[in-house]
Amino acid sequence: MAELNSEQIAELKNMLQERERALREDIRREMSQQDNYADVAAEVPDPGDASFADLSVDLGNAAVTRDLTELRAIQNAYTRMDNGTYGECAECGLDIPFERLKVQPMAERCAPCQGQREKTHIDSMKGSTM
Repeated sequence: MAELNSEQIAELKNMLQERERALREDIRREMSQQDNYADVAAEVPDPGDASFADLSVDLGNAAVTRDLTELRAIQNAYTRMDNGTYGECAECGLDIPFERLKVQPMAERCAPCQGQREKTHIDSMKGSTM
């Protein structure tokens, strides 16, 4: 594991757990809203209302997909903590600074390697900051 002490790891794990809870709540709320929009679309024959409901469901699906992607990144961070590779850059193997992990606790790469990855894998990243 990178040069992180037990207090730093505990702080980062706490941050991951808090974010995980928030994401799960966001997903629950979004799924509930989608049910409401679907009910509106089914009940109201007005094409404008149906169109709005469809758009709302589509936007909700995008938000849920984004949140699920972040949840997977959190689970991957937990796995790296368990196997002793948390805080090590997946590209160069150097330590990811604690300051970067505090800002992005799911980070798999140091900032220089992440920057290079974003330049060379722009289509696959789609806004990722991991």
